[in-house]
Amino acid sequence: MFILANRSMKLLTRQEEILLLAIWRLQKNAYGMAIREHVARVTGRTWSFGAIYAPLNRLLKKELVAAFAGEPTPKRGGRRKIFYELTPDGKRALIEIQKVNEAIWAGIPALSPAR
Repeated sequence: MFILANRSMKLLTRQEEILLLAIWRLQKNAYGMAIREHVARVTGRTWSFGAIYAPLNRLLKKELVAAFAGEPTPKRGGRRKIFYELTPDGKRALIEIQKVNEAIWAGIPALSPAR
């Protein structure tokens, strides 16, 4: 049976997990709109700006992500994109939640869609 290795680490919410995975997937292209578009594509749901930016700010406060400004671009009226990247703690949190998910799903019979 799986037991959390790091009991002091709080588990991620599903929303945090999805956003961290999006950031990890997008790598150097992980900025707000790209994250929002990726999450919408993989979940099949439109996420409001608040559903993206509020948890991103929480992840920043928890130091699971870091943010940095890109170069200003004429296309954006001279504004800078804010890019996000996982911190070492963010990577550890994803590894931990992956282990939890694997343990929870281990041995579960295959599910079939309800009729």
